[in-house]
Amino acid sequence: MNSVYRKATLAIDAMGGDFGVDTTVPAAIQFLNEDKSRNHKIILVGDQDKVSQQVMQSKGERLLKSGLLTVHHASEVVGMDESPAKALKRKKDSSMRVAINLVKEGKAQAAVSAGNTGALMATARFVLKTIKGIDRPAIISTMPCQDVSQTIHMLDLGANVDSSPEMLVQFAVMGSVLTQYVDDKKAPRVALLNVGAEEIKGSEKVKKASALLEQSTLNYVGYIEADEIYDSKVDVIVTDGFEGNVALKASEGTAKMIVTVMQEEFKRNIFTMLIGAVCMPVLKAMRRRLDPRTHNGATLLGLNGVVVKSHGGTDSVGFLHAIHEASVQANLNVVNHLSEQFEGASSTKSAVSA
Repeated sequence: MNSVYRKATLAIDAMGGDFGVDTTVPAAIQFLNEDKSRNHKIILVGDQDKVSQQVMQSKGERLLKSGLLTVHHASEVVGMDESPAKALKRKKDSSMRVAINLVKEGKAQAAVSAGNTGALMATARFVLKTIKGIDRPAIISTMPCQDVSQTIHMLDLGANVDSSPEMLVQFAVMGSVLTQYVDDKKAPRVALLNVGAEEIKGSEKVKKASALLEQSTLNYVGYIEADEIYDSKVDVIVTDGFEGNVALKASEGTAKMIVTVMQEEFKRNIFTMLIGAVCMPVLKAMRRRLDPRTHNGATLLGLNGVVVKSHGGTDSVGFLHAIHEASVQANLNVVNHLSEQFEGASSTKSAVSA
């Protein structure tokens, strides 16, 4: 992957998430100020006055004058607890909807939002539609690895809580294509998340998906168990959205617990405090590796456009990672590569023959 990205315009839902402009605007400005992002432009979508005020507070006036940063007014905001149906039907001028519209219109190559996940998925699917041959989009993101030089992509992380075997195969194809281009891996190793490695284990749905994947030309390596997710044995982990979301949230909770317990022990235990000067670098390294902000930015994969979902409660550091994820996928034309993979075939045939 090139260290300097090609030119791209990104539409940012500036109002989305728990903290809105306080998080999104500083992250956008930091992104544009980085050397590797110098060819990029960002459109901040949201309340003109609030966004512009935060741009000034974040020292982004120079970027506004240069045209690298622009503000696109949107009069409405989708609430974090708002129903997807209501947001889709009643808030057509929301910052989320307008940002996605900019991708549809070709004025931006990707959209990033920290807003309501359900509303984002419903809106993006309605506006952009799914790529021909793909039944439903899936949520994909990177997971931390024991080997820091490796990356694992996992999907679906919550978009589809009852996926068919054919859908799991489609997810495998989508994840393989994205990993091939984003991580520059010619034949990504694909595995199905299961309750055991043996062929006799698992639900009928997983067994059937495995049989279909065995017939495909993907680099399918079989089942993987939950305790092996971070072992760097595979490149793509495929699962139903229910199990995937549980695995993701459990991982985030475990990471927080490990770091918190170690920090508390340093404070509580005198002996630990004495050796803290030696152990602290190790703790800090572990914290960096497990920090969910460094893996923030889940893609709604399978749409006719790049849409990246940031965690709603993240800070500007985490949101910056989501912007980078959108930029990479826009520049590598992941959507076009997916379209080519599924072109001219039905969803099932395309998935099996990919």
